[in-house]
Amino acid sequence: MALPDAEQGPSQLSLRLMSAAVLVPPALWAVHAGSPYFDVLIGVGAAILVWEVIRVCRGKLLWIVAAIGYVAVSVVSLWLLRTSGDRGPEVVLWLLAVVWAADSGAYFCGRAIGGPKLAPKISPKKTWAGFIGALVASALVGVAAAIFLGKPGYFTLIALTVLIGGISQLGDLLESWVKRRFNVKDASGLIPGHGGLFDRVDGLLAASLVAWAVDISVEGSLLAWL
Repeated sequence: MALPDAEQGPSQLSLRLMSAAVLVPPALWAVHAGSPYFDVLIGVGAAILVWEVIRVCRGKLLWIVAAIGYVAVSVVSLWLLRTSGDRGPEVVLWLLAVVWAADSGAYFCGRAIGGPKLAPKISPKKTWAGFIGALVASALVGVAAAIFLGKPGYFTLIALTVLIGGISQLGDLLESWVKRRFNVKDASGLIPGHGGLFDRVDGLLAASLVAWAVDISVEGSLLAWL
């Protein structure tokens, strides 16, 4: 979920914050409540993402198929994490916290420090300082999670959290690359001040996919660490 660009004015920032204030609480409640509310949230979100993919890819069939495949696997990964036992809600809330912290760290460090660009041909505004800021912010979430959950050893959980935070930033870059390929600014204008749903969950999609992959790589691994 990308944050406002540095040059956007207060009115645009206010619009984004108001939209987030309306959308985030119901989403968090659905994560907590579980089925059928989370299932509906996932289903509606997936349908919107497919529509936006078709819109962005401008009728290019191979691109549409690849993008829908990526969205489908990522969305199913998020659903599987939520339904993976009693700790499912904690896992998804942790995942959301990591992605949001990484976005915030990238935005504030990138704006305050600037410096060399991370991938100027894909996203000219992203910097290495912002990427490092994302990793640091993710690490802080890992520390907070370890303390909150009473974990005796922090290293594994912090390392996992930093990994997921970095992957979320790569997911953001992936969507930027696709939009630049088709000369599209936003996936849609569905969310006032934010663009499309894909623009808001690009990092979450990538993070969900990797988190699920880690979870199944060693039985119970992700849940054991949280």
